[in-house]
Amino acid sequence: MKKFNWTNIKLVLMFALVIFLYSFTSKRNEQRKLKKSVVEFVNENSPFITQEAVNKLLIENNAAPTSIQKDELDLNKLEKNLNNHNMIEKCDVFVSVDGVLKAVVKQKTPVARVFDDNGSFYIDYEGHEMPLSDNFTARVPIVTGGISSKNKEELNKVFRYIYDDEFLHKNIIAIQVLPNGSLKMMNRNFDYVIDFGRTINVDRKFKNYKAFFQKAIQDSLINKYKTVNLKFTQQVVCTKN
Repeated sequence: MKKFNWTNIKLVLMFALVIFLYSFTSKRNEQRKLKKSVVEFVNENSPFITQEAVNKLLIENNAAPTSIQKDELDLNKLEKNLNNHNMIEKCDVFVSVDGVLKAVVKQKTPVARVFDDNGSFYIDYEGHEMPLSDNFTARVPIVTGGISSKNKEELNKVFRYIYDDEFLHKNIIAIQVLPNGSLKMMNRNFDYVIDFGRTINVDRKFKNYKAFFQKAIQDSLINKYKTVNLKFTQQVVCTKN
């Protein structure tokens, strides 16, 4: 008589049980309704878009989260809708094990505010246009003058440099783009004009400016200057009132 291999039979039965339980649990999990939706901002200090606005994009047709089943959600579509929003740089959408629909939102970072004949808008860190927000006003330099497709990339390097530097971010409040491509800048606390010149040797020019500023403050001469010329990378040339 042929003997049964009870060990193999037990393994087959255990494997079948695991598959059954997994399928059963997955099916029940899919059929469960959401408990709630949660929006988390990566950069909470700059609320250009509200949690309510993100929630409306998350929950289509303004339905209550508790009326939506997990298997009805198209997470890729929700992410795409949010990532297409003009205030959002990137968004990750997922459902937790306990039934919470969560969106982790990184908003765009404005580095300059442009005023032109068509109105006003921000330039974000990546160099793209970004509309103004009804909820929050960014503290960034006001930019006027000619911004075009030809100079936009180089200008954005200057905007990013100012944004990333703590001193410059606090002190440079306005930038004028002249027809020849040169830049003039204004300081927050003093009346002199910074003649930056063209968008070349940006790092060297700003380092020269910070060294000049520190020395002028120490010597109590900062209020006597009318212009600060940064065009020459080896020196800072100033004119007095």
